[in-house]
Amino acid sequence: MGNWVVNEGLSILVILVWLGLNAFLFWWYYGVYDVPVKYHYSRVLLGSALAWARAPAACLNFNCLLILLPVCRNLLSFLRGSSACCSTRIRRQLDRNLTFHKMVAWMIALHTAIHTIAHLFNVERCVDARVEAKGTIQAALSDLGDKPEETYLNFVRKKIPNPEGGLYVAFTYLAGLSGVIITLALILIITSSTKTIRRSYFEVFWYTHHLFVIFFIGLVIHGAGRIVRGQTAESLKKHDPKICEKNFTQWGKIPSCPIPQFAGNPPMTWKWVVVPMILYFFERLVRFWRSQQKVVITKVVNHPFKTFELQMMKKGFKMEVGQYIFVQCPTVSHLEWHPFTLTSAPEEDYFSIHIRIVGDWTEGLSSACGCDKKEFQEAWKLPKILVDGPFGTASEDVFSYETVMLVGAGIGVTPFASVLKSVWYKYCNDATNLRLKKIYFYWLCRDTHAFEWFADLLQSLENQMQERDNAGFLSYNIYLTGWDESQATHFTVHHDEEKDVITGLKQKTFYGRPNWENEFKTIASQHPSSRVGVFLCGPEALAETLNKQCINNSDADPRGVHFIFNKENF
Repeated sequence: MGNWVVNEGLSILVILVWLGLNAFLFWWYYGVYDVPVKYHYSRVLLGSALAWARAPAACLNFNCLLILLPVCRNLLSFLRGSSACCSTRIRRQLDRNLTFHKMVAWMIALHTAIHTIAHLFNVERCVDARVEAKGTIQAALSDLGDKPEETYLNFVRKKIPNPEGGLYVAFTYLAGLSGVIITLALILIITSSTKTIRRSYFEVFWYTHHLFVIFFIGLVIHGAGRIVRGQTAESLKKHDPKICEKNFTQWGKIPSCPIPQFAGNPPMTWKWVVVPMILYFFERLVRFWRSQQKVVITKVVNHPFKTFELQMMKKGFKMEVGQYIFVQCPTVSHLEWHPFTLTSAPEEDYFSIHIRIVGDWTEGLSSACGCDKKEFQEAWKLPKILVDGPFGTASEDVFSYETVMLVGAGIGVTPFASVLKSVWYKYCNDATNLRLKKIYFYWLCRDTHAFEWFADLLQSLENQMQERDNAGFLSYNIYLTGWDESQATHFTVHHDEEKDVITGLKQKTFYGRPNWENEFKTIASQHPSSRVGVFLCGPEALAETLNKQCINNSDADPRGVHFIFNKENF
């Protein structure tokens, strides 16, 4: 399993380091509040719930520092494109940015739950102690601060019994109100980020995800109330809690036990999140500046199977194969940005995207571009388009391998259109410096009409390879995964014809799904001692299958064949 294990091991190492830092921060800050004498009276008042609230708070700060970094796309693209900063292995970890973003989000949710539950106990005890009958140390500690020369320990100052007292704290104190707001914001963000919501109600996901602004504002001001308090260093010199705790009724009356003085901890969260917030602010500034640059739609092409193509031009636009852009159409929505893979090649004087009509936004864009009209659409009638990007993806590394497997499912073929076009242009010019020597291309699709827009590209590339006596450079396999009985009969009748009845290509279309185990074993036997890049743009189920095959078919011997799995992530 050689190199593949090393590459994946780096990913595992990143996860282990991240989990280890979370565990360390939890253990360290739990000890900070559970052991030192500074918080002795705080523990008397609140019990162990104090440490259980503060430890996850530290982990929250750490993860909130991380959560914005994976979505700083311009920063990631810069790092990806800098060979000085990032090796191939590091770049492959950057391609998992959204996976890491989701993991950090779930960690934030976990620590928020622990932090909130612990503080519910803390508030209950503080409110109860405030209204408790005199004679207990909890009541004595809660009464501190009622006189001018005293400083308080119990932040609850009004004597309102529970449950009204707890509700009063939650909705009138800065810490309580900000805590409620950021918890609700987090719940909405996470629940609207499920796969079902993203696919069926993308607008809901898009709008609620921007509640992160409220979340971070609330997070920064959450600790400004300084409700977590400890005994001051000056007070500890005169008042030893271990001695004076038993003599709480004599505080201020005997010289050895003066009235203890307390102070709140200064807010710390801003120190954790200020750098990523500034980075993300500049990230959005760059995105805004780039999105305001004029984009000209040069051509709109209708393709079968509810797919249309936009060909565009933009001053200074530079791309690499397989990259993607974000597109906004103010005619359809002033707020929504949607990611699309570029299907053009860097060698072309325009950039293009193929869009499948699958929702309200894409349907609105299709209508705005005149795809539902039969007559010619005047250029001045075409809608204004804003473009942000391009951003890097795993497909940029295709030319880093001598042998690659490209696997596209349905519309997931789009990044490989860019790759294959670029290969065609390189062969038209000079292919002597091309490291890539062999492409195995697999396209899985349910409907025959979906092949039509891509067949011309494959045919051009097929002809180009034959003219240069290098027909073996590209091996492509098209799989039709859905058909009816009449289609099957038609395919059988015409099977012996020179060209395929669906695509018009010499390579015949297969029916069903690939036997991936056989495909991998065949490629492994033909390319011993090679690093084979496996690139997928498709569903998670297929990703799991290919990932597993990469592991199973990679040699343990470092000198053997190794399959390196890469997946597109938007």
